[in-house]
Amino acid sequence: MRIVTAGMGLRAGHVLRTLKEAMPEAEVVGFYDPQPTHLDMLGDVPRFPSVEAMLSDARPDLYCVFSPNVFHLDQIRLGLEAGVQVFTEKPVVISTEETLELARLLSIHGGARRAMVGLVLRYSQHMVDLRAAMAQGWLGQVASLEANEHIGPYHGAFFMRDWRRRDAYAGGFMLEKCCHDLDIYNMVTGSRPRRVASFGGRKSFLPENAPASNEEAEIFHVKKSVWEQTDDPFRSDGDIIDFQTAILEYETGASLAFHTNLNVPDEERHFLVVGTHGMAEGDFVRGYLKVTARDGRRLMDQDYSKGAAAKGAHYGADAMMCADITEYLRGEADSLPVSILDAMEAGLAALALDEARVTGRVVDLTDTWVKLDSYGLTR
Repeated sequence: MRIVTAGMGLRAGHVLRTLKEAMPEAEVVGFYDPQPTHLDMLGDVPRFPSVEAMLSDARPDLYCVFSPNVFHLDQIRLGLEAGVQVFTEKPVVISTEETLELARLLSIHGGARRAMVGLVLRYSQHMVDLRAAMAQGWLGQVASLEANEHIGPYHGAFFMRDWRRRDAYAGGFMLEKCCHDLDIYNMVTGSRPRRVASFGGRKSFLPENAPASNEEAEIFHVKKSVWEQTDDPFRSDGDIIDFQTAILEYETGASLAFHTNLNVPDEERHFLVVGTHGMAEGDFVRGYLKVTARDGRRLMDQDYSKGAAAKGAHYGADAMMCADITEYLRGEADSLPVSILDAMEAGLAALALDEARVTGRVVDLTDTWVKLDSYGLTR
């Protein structure tokens, strides 16, 4: 398995190294990146002057796109046109127009199976177990959901210093960071959002809230940035928000209330799913999942705080994703837990939420889904 990557940084190094552990026959045979970092994670890998040259000369079986979001569409296009299997990091693309163009490209280059996506929460043990509980019928029909992603100040400051602080590069915070969450709640409801509303802005990362001491300031520089970085998260030129509340109504009639904030000292990523016959409650950060029947019986009580789900990136889901991708690429599995189409749908929901936040309107996604469906993509 010959692998190449567009974009060489911490995320690329981590995922590719984890994939090589799961697939010993894999070899990274080339990368393209004008400003590479963390090269020591993969050893001596040839560097190419362009994606085109890399795809032509390295003869890859798998082409990965780990570059900043703004470059994804053009780089994915090159992989599709070259006939190579593509893996792309989320959130795939940064606008509705780019999403529809990607749908068009996939429709003429072999369909959604041509591209895999790194939406790792679907691979997590939490979601593996929740899918099993739902398959048992323990929840019944999903009626309503409540969820959050509460991000620590050290991580929030990273967004405010990194290239992700600019909507033009990242597509917005809800798209860049919370597309994972929107995707798994699409999965849980078995449908897509029909109407969305949203409110938010920036209150924490403003000049008046900058730390008064050097000791406190260290918190806001834990995570390092490379491309388009800036030093001061409180006085940066970024246009992303640092808190947002969203309300979504799904095609099934279920509803979701979702909250995110980039300045929460005690992190959590909590979810509550209420069905007609039971409920599921869990937290990725705090490591648990409980399923309770409507008569009060505890049907599932999982503690992930000391197991594999407590170790490694994304609550252990990165390793699970690479194991599943290995089986898929070897032909030992017919499908993956998440598809590029799932990622595109989650992305369109995130973009609609930002439209609702900016305009102050409830956004109806009906016409958007009609346009996406017109390309005939299947999971």
